[in-house]
Amino acid sequence: MEEKKLDYRSAIGFALIAVLLGWMLYNQVPTQEELDKEKAEKEKVEQEKQAKLADEKTAVVTEQDSTVTDSVKQAGLRDALGAFAYSASLPSAKDGVTELKNDKLLLEVSNKGGYISVATPLGFEQFSKDSGEMVKIIKDNNADFNLQFKTKDNRILNTRDMYFEPVLTKNGENQVLTMRLKAGANAYLEYRYEMTPGQYMVDFSIRTQGLSQVLDTSNPIDLEWKLKTYRNEKSISYENRYTHVVYEYEDGKDDDLSVGSNDSEKADNVTYIAFKQHLFTSILLTDKAFKTADLTSENLVHDEEVDTLYTKQFTAKMPLEFDGGELSYNMDWYYGPADYKILNSYDRNLDEVIPLGWGIFGWINRYIFIKVFGFLSLFLPYGIGIIVFTILVRLVMSPVTYKSYLSQAKMKVIRPEIQEINEKYKKDPMKKQQETMKLYNKAGVNPMAGCLPALMQIPVFYALFQFFPSYFDLRQKSFLWADDLSSYDSVYHLPFRIPLYGDHVSLFPILASIAIFFYMKMTTGDQSMSAPPQEGMPDMSKMMKVMIYISPVMMLIFFNNYASGLSLYYFISNTITIGIMFVIKNYIVNEDKIHAKIQENKTKPKKQGRFQKKMQEMMEQAQEQQKKQQQNKR
Repeated sequence: MEEKKLDYRSAIGFALIAVLLGWMLYNQVPTQEELDKEKAEKEKVEQEKQAKLADEKTAVVTEQDSTVTDSVKQAGLRDALGAFAYSASLPSAKDGVTELKNDKLLLEVSNKGGYISVATPLGFEQFSKDSGEMVKIIKDNNADFNLQFKTKDNRILNTRDMYFEPVLTKNGENQVLTMRLKAGANAYLEYRYEMTPGQYMVDFSIRTQGLSQVLDTSNPIDLEWKLKTYRNEKSISYENRYTHVVYEYEDGKDDDLSVGSNDSEKADNVTYIAFKQHLFTSILLTDKAFKTADLTSENLVHDEEVDTLYTKQFTAKMPLEFDGGELSYNMDWYYGPADYKILNSYDRNLDEVIPLGWGIFGWINRYIFIKVFGFLSLFLPYGIGIIVFTILVRLVMSPVTYKSYLSQAKMKVIRPEIQEINEKYKKDPMKKQQETMKLYNKAGVNPMAGCLPALMQIPVFYALFQFFPSYFDLRQKSFLWADDLSSYDSVYHLPFRIPLYGDHVSLFPILASIAIFFYMKMTTGDQSMSAPPQEGMPDMSKMMKVMIYISPVMMLIFFNNYASGLSLYYFISNTITIGIMFVIKNYIVNEDKIHAKIQENKTKPKKQGRFQKKMQEMMEQAQEQQKKQQQNKR
């Protein structure tokens, strides 16, 4: 019985164990969802493993391709640049600029080409005061400086296309920038810039080192300098009139290209070239003269009615000669105001860049007007300075004005007698001339005395005409309604353009025209009365009456676009002259006294001068010859 119980219990135990094992086994079998999840995880791990292997393979391939690309690139550079491929492989062979700046000038020098890509004279605004736009002589690729040379392996290379290595250092207070185009560690073409504090002038040199075996030194290197000049002033036509190329050649001679049209010139032994704008200039100077220089100027202002960005395109081409297989030129760059005082201070004949006039006209401006007006502007506003300057000029010229009027008064007094002689000897021109000369001699009257004073005023007039447009200090200086004495003084802008006159109304030319009208009205009658009538000649009195109206209109048209400082001068000058003439005519010169004096002179024995005596003898000889010819005809 007991064995049966034991077997029964054992069977039950085994059954429970079997059930438990079965349940455990059932729970260990993954579901389909778990199987799918496990499969996805395995696939992800495999993908990551494959991606990692692919990246490793790509890195290896890329490294190999880079080595191949660099090799190809270097081969291409060597094929294109020869030895100068060395420079293209340096870290500096990329676009970039190096800045040089002092209190007067800002320059940016480009790695590519090694030339000045920005030149800004500091403190000057474009067009008008407070415009916010600064004057920049060079910007936005309007300039180019290039050396073209040939290598011994027959390559033609241009520095504008190659990268220079910049090194900026100090020489005392001076900034020194060396730009080297390298053909090896110790073989290079070098541009060297040295900027001094307080100067617009920058030392510049071009030299080579170790290139005698690289460059073809049998021919010179060709230097080409170009500049497309930006418009900086209010009046396009006025600025363009004073924008041109000036150069010095053959030990101090100077010349320039045409202002109004396209022009070209070839000069020898050139020592400086100036691309002059109206009131700013760029100048390249050299200690060793360029053997030749081909200069061109192209006018870019084809229509003065249309607003324009540029005025002219300038180009200069010069050869640089090798010496001992190497190149060495010491030069200078000037970027700054076309100011006579600044340019003259360098003592290198740069004052010739300023168009002050030739001969006596330039002499008057250099040694009188610039010094006098410069002194007045030290303690007077520029507008007041012009007025005081004008008064001084008219006072100095007043004796000439007096002599001229006195001569006119004398001629006016003897005019009736001259008319009488003309009528009496109208059929005998030779006799008429003799008697007229006798009358002049007896009366003590010189018909040329009125012309000479007028001729003496011409140099002063022309010098002033050149002085005001060229005097830099007047730029953007205001007076009354004129905001810029170096440009026109517009008081009203017209909605249309009048040919020759413009699209604005300038007030100072109007005032100057009114003043010249009254001056001519005052003096024309006396001039026509003093001029002796000449047979067969036009009636000067009628011509003078017409000129009373023509001259003011011409001044009004011509000066409407000119510097208001010049118009102010002529307005004040003509007004003062009217006052001087009024005083002379009414309080100094008395025609009755002149007439009495002339009559007294007639009674006195008058000794002929050498010139008068010679003229008398010539007329008598001519008269005798005429009589013989008439007798022979009979």
